[in-house]
Amino acid sequence: MKNLILKHVLINAIEHKGKAELQAVLGKVISENPSLKEKITEIIPEIEKTIKKINSLSLEMQKSELGETGVKIKKEKIVEKGLPPLPNVEKYEKVIMRLAPFPSGPLHIGNVRIAVLNDEYVKKYKGKLLLIIDDTIGSEKKFVLPGAYKLILEGLKWLGIKWDKLLFKSDRLEFFYLATENLIKKDLAYVCECNVETLRKNRAEGIECEHRNQTIEENLRKWKGMFKDNYKEGEAVVRLKTDMKHPNPAFRDRVLLRIVERKHPRVGKKYNVWPLLEFSWAIDDHLLGITHILRGKDLVMEDMMEDFIWSKLGLEKPEFIHCGLLSVREAKLSKTEAREAIEKGIYTGWEDPRTWSIQSLRKRGIKPDAIRRFILDMRLSLADVTVPAEILYAENRKIIDPLANRFFAIVDPVKISVKNAPRIKRTRAPLHPDFPGRGHRKIPVNVKKIYIEKNDFKKYKNKEVGLMNLFSVKLKKKPEFTSKKISLKVQKIQWVSKSNIKIKIVMPDGSIKKAMAEPRIKNIRVNKLIQLVRIGFCRIDKAGKVLYFTHK
Repeated sequence: MKNLILKHVLINAIEHKGKAELQAVLGKVISENPSLKEKITEIIPEIEKTIKKINSLSLEMQKSELGETGVKIKKEKIVEKGLPPLPNVEKYEKVIMRLAPFPSGPLHIGNVRIAVLNDEYVKKYKGKLLLIIDDTIGSEKKFVLPGAYKLILEGLKWLGIKWDKLLFKSDRLEFFYLATENLIKKDLAYVCECNVETLRKNRAEGIECEHRNQTIEENLRKWKGMFKDNYKEGEAVVRLKTDMKHPNPAFRDRVLLRIVERKHPRVGKKYNVWPLLEFSWAIDDHLLGITHILRGKDLVMEDMMEDFIWSKLGLEKPEFIHCGLLSVREAKLSKTEAREAIEKGIYTGWEDPRTWSIQSLRKRGIKPDAIRRFILDMRLSLADVTVPAEILYAENRKIIDPLANRFFAIVDPVKISVKNAPRIKRTRAPLHPDFPGRGHRKIPVNVKKIYIEKNDFKKYKNKEVGLMNLFSVKLKKKPEFTSKKISLKVQKIQWVSKSNIKIKIVMPDGSIKKAMAEPRIKNIRVNKLIQLVRIGFCRIDKAGKVLYFTHK
């Protein structure tokens, strides 16, 4: 495994001017040996360690190392990073793209891929980005959540995504009504009064229902009747005339609009006839002048619907670009399930780390630039991507490691009294080992009352360890002082002593760990990121009381 990693780190470094990257190497390693997928949590630290070593070498030394492995690069070249060009941009005066979040909750890490890619393309082509909140009324299970509007805008702003115009679908229903009337007049749509069971049965069997061949006049009359309480919810829908023998049963006479009697968060009960998303987009993508539509490859039906309507109405067609779905192995990415968990009190809210919402990532201390790099390193691909969270954490670590000062904390404490220890009331430790100019922190000491991790006490029983920035002890039944100097050969462990404070650490799985920490932590400002030595990075949520675990 180590040789395989070394080979691909060297190749990647040489192809990228001496700087290898984690995600690219990981992909190559797993591609060559798929069985290593099962050991991904083990190989990522090994890749990181190898990258650190190889990136410190000169390009000539890297080439020499690769030569020793016997591997040759056929043609040395710099791999062009970035996104592939948009198709047919020369056809358009200006590239215009759109983001279309449905407000059933805040954006989560899976939704962000489309948002970031749209933003990057618009910047690349100096185009325009429209943010259109896709708030058609939705289903009874997946409905518009009033608070989601604010959460979505807040998340996009935090990610640094800029839009030129903000629109709401719920303000645009009159456009969809005009388009529907036009389709009926062209005999391309009809009002269907079949119940849901009949509609599904006919569609599955490719049978035209009795309403499909109504006259245009009759359809217009029934269409107007949908607004006059002539029908209740479920009693009438508008359907598009496609082909009832189409190979895909789902495309056979799709429903365009339906009656919904529920109240909408923005417009109340002003409207009772609501379009389905795919129909609203067929109209709005034309009206708003969208040139390039970037969406998940799972939305093939939306493509077919839009393409069919544009063809029938003789409208110019924008370009479709697709990408695969993004999943994070440790995350359950469902806004509906997260909302239900919040309503049941299982989750504390949208900032609960288990939601993987943008708000929860921010609360944990994940930086927006790390998310953007994480997305862009995957580039634009049709492949569905499932990656370990460590890929995101690795990007975040690059940003926060130089910023986070170091402190001691003990999660599962054992008290020891150090026999024969020198009288020491306090010691000094650097705030950051790599930046001595940043200064030191003073840590109070009571050698009769020192707390270390229970696991360290068991693991290093009867062995010498170094209490960081203090002295060495032998962890016998009654621990003994051994030396003021800490040998490079002994394990160094963190500790706390006199005047420690009690803190809570909220973990990514929602659990809470109680810990004892050195007193200086109580003076750190909220939102600051720190590293608890040998535990991991954390964000201060309540000074001296609550921290959110970021990652190791």
